[in-house]
Amino acid sequence: MGLKVSQATSRVTFHESLIADHHRQWMTRFSRVYNDELEKQMRFDVFKKNMKYIEKFNKKGDRTYKLGVNEFADWTEEEFIATHTGLKGTGISPFGFFDEITPSWIWNVSHVDAGQIKDWRDEGAVTSVKYQGLCGCCWAFSAVAAVEGLTKITRGNLVSLSEQQLVDCDRGFDRGCGGGIMSDAFDYITRNRGIASEDAYPYQGRENMCRYNGRPAASIRGFQTVPSNNERALLEAVSRQPVSVSMDADGPGFMHYSGGVYDEPFCGTNVNHAVTFVGYGTSPEGVKYWLAKNSWGETWGEGGYIRIRRDVAWPQGMCGVAQYAFYPIA
Repeated sequence: MGLKVSQATSRVTFHESLIADHHRQWMTRFSRVYNDELEKQMRFDVFKKNMKYIEKFNKKGDRTYKLGVNEFADWTEEEFIATHTGLKGTGISPFGFFDEITPSWIWNVSHVDAGQIKDWRDEGAVTSVKYQGLCGCCWAFSAVAAVEGLTKITRGNLVSLSEQQLVDCDRGFDRGCGGGIMSDAFDYITRNRGIASEDAYPYQGRENMCRYNGRPAASIRGFQTVPSNNERALLEAVSRQPVSVSMDADGPGFMHYSGGVYDEPFCGTNVNHAVTFVGYGTSPEGVKYWLAKNSWGETWGEGGYIRIRRDVAWPQGMCGVAQYAFYPIA
């Protein structure tokens, strides 16, 4: 009995030591520093729990996507979502932002082949993946990526634009790091007659006084909404330009996503995060997907991107992506 207990304890201890080694290597890789031993132990416990969850999920091997250890591995899901999302206001007035906007095209969803592949990165219409940090301004990153894409498509030049200007200066419905919505960001850019470049107004990850100097690097004349709960209409929109999309980022394991097509039956439709759809396609396994650019840096997902299942049975789309989508108009 004593030998069996000793052997079992040794296996557990060895496993714990392996996780501790992984944690030290992870800390070095991501330059993670803790304030004291108490915080380090608390974060290690979270890291260990997340590692076990990831390992258990991947070992099943019955899903179309995988999880992995990224730089957020010592965060709980609750605190990560609270600091790394920031979509607000869709439930207040989902259609109230569009009254004065003229549609940029007549919707005709029949001509787009759902089996085709579209990737706006291949056409140079997508800037590098950015990181919003601990500022709840996903809405700004989503809107800016859509304007960057439209500017490249209509004017031929790809310019990285300023999310920080929206965080500091867009004080309509949006509230900087406190959350906002992409449609209001488009409205600000329209009324302001443009938005500065990233170089002229760099991102700082916190709210500051507005410092816009009136020198826009890009401009739009308005925005439009994609018909709600209609993935075919969303396909039409993304076939023409990158589109700002709302989604539910609370799905199981979403913060640990590392690759594959995210097909999660327990992902809800209570949207709390904003991404930018920059394409669509079909996986080698035959699963249709949306290609989304996120704002959590390049270490998350597929180099900062996620493929989300497309053409699901419910009208809201996987994780609610078909509910509230917007695109700027040149």
